[in-house]
Amino acid sequence: MNIVLWILAGLLAAIFLAAGGAKLAQPKEKLAASPNMAWAEDFSPGMLKLIGALEVLAAVGLILPAALDISPVLVPLAAVGLVLLMAGAATTHARREESSAIVPNLVLIVLAGAVAWGRFGPYPFA
Repeated sequence: MNIVLWILAGLLAAIFLAAGGAKLAQPKEKLAASPNMAWAEDFSPGMLKLIGALEVLAAVGLILPAALDISPVLVPLAAVGLVLLMAGAATTHARREESSAIVPNLVLIVLAGAVAWGRFGPYPFA
């Protein structure tokens, strides 16, 4: 199970490092022009940068604390942070009536929730 949790954390880290990096690197106009990012129109440029920074920090928090054995309790906390971010994303998509965009958010919530459950619960870093 430890290996499964590492794989899930690595997968989530890769996804959110890419997504957060894109939000940090691209201007709001370019993000909003993307077909899957129309929701970006509802947020200020600063808020988009904040979301991107939180995603990058969560990606780093899923891997580095455990890999470096420095405060590994940060791993499940980062996973909980991703659950909260994705709950906000699902809420945004629901308000915009983008039901097909909610499914990936729910999948990411389940994956991040599994990492949080495993690392807080029966499979913590010892």
